[in-house]
Amino acid sequence: MRKSFNILKIISLCSILLAVGTVWAQTETFEWQGVQRQYLIRTPSSMEGQTPVLYFLHGLGDNITRCDQEFNFAQLAEEFGWVIVVPQARNLGIGNMWNAGLIPSSVDDAGFLLALLDTLTLRYNLNPDSVFFTGFSMGGFMTHKMAIEHGDRFTAGAPVSGLITTSLAAQTPVAPVRMLHIHGDNDAVVGYDGNSSAFGGALGISVEAILDFWKAANGCNGEPHVDTMPDTHNDGLRFIHYTYNCGTDFQFLKVIGGTHTWYYNDNQYDVNYWHVIHDFFEGKDFSPSGLHDSQKVGLRVAPNPSDGLYNVEVGIATTITVIDQQGRIVLTKQIESGVSQLDLRHLSEGVYNIRTTEGKTTKVVVL
Repeated sequence: MRKSFNILKIISLCSILLAVGTVWAQTETFEWQGVQRQYLIRTPSSMEGQTPVLYFLHGLGDNITRCDQEFNFAQLAEEFGWVIVVPQARNLGIGNMWNAGLIPSSVDDAGFLLALLDTLTLRYNLNPDSVFFTGFSMGGFMTHKMAIEHGDRFTAGAPVSGLITTSLAAQTPVAPVRMLHIHGDNDAVVGYDGNSSAFGGALGISVEAILDFWKAANGCNGEPHVDTMPDTHNDGLRFIHYTYNCGTDFQFLKVIGGTHTWYYNDNQYDVNYWHVIHDFFEGKDFSPSGLHDSQKVGLRVAPNPSDGLYNVEVGIATTITVIDQQGRIVLTKQIESGVSQLDLRHLSEGVYNIRTTEGKTTKVVVL
């Protein structure tokens, strides 16, 4: 892979990704590595109790005000009932770019995102069990990086049109994390095969290799459940949804004919990425023919964090397994549908994964 990018290609790429906007938006700053980093935050009008938080990571050369204009995050926050955080990458010499391992850089973007999360969690009473990351293009690369290196800190990720770099692919994820990868097979910018005609070289491993990576990391086996989404618009696209049989949820949305685009216009496309991603994060069934039972079980744990005494709610009778951060099983218990009590007060303080037989996973904090 080339160590430097052609600036003319970068300028061209930025125009391909999204047209640059000039609409003003309210931003805030957070100091990290001695630099005032910008971010935008949108909150729903009603925030009772702990609120889920969604990070959106923009693409190369993009900025948070343009993204806010494009996607109307205020409206999305209201629709989802979530806090939406849109941080801005630093200019690494070729435009705003996340340090996801594509070029040498000492910028600690992962540290910035996590430190910002800690601060905002206290300020807005965010739910540590409902922290979600999604991102487009370079933001998709960064979402993969966060999942691999810091998957113990968030609940689920959904990279769109972003790859795993070769160096990251050699790492072992720190913890299983629910993942939904979305990619078009006609993407010339971040190619399905890992190459880029826009950059003239390899950017990372192929999408097929990414599927193998997350299937191995999340304990998947057998053939996936395949759903062909309804073809209701004359958009030249076909959306195929794959749900894998895993210990921790892993899904793939393949866009036949899909280019380097975030598809979200309900009047133009068969699928709206925002709805697909939101439903995946909430564990909802977004496929027309229905997903396998692991998506229908449901898993709620409250209060969280706690001193170790939790109420666990599931949709059907199942077996739950409690796993520590070293991957060791510390408790297995059969529970009936409805609400059951789970006592973890005998365990040391820390973060634990709770997993059902059907593959639903959540994190709890024992204080």
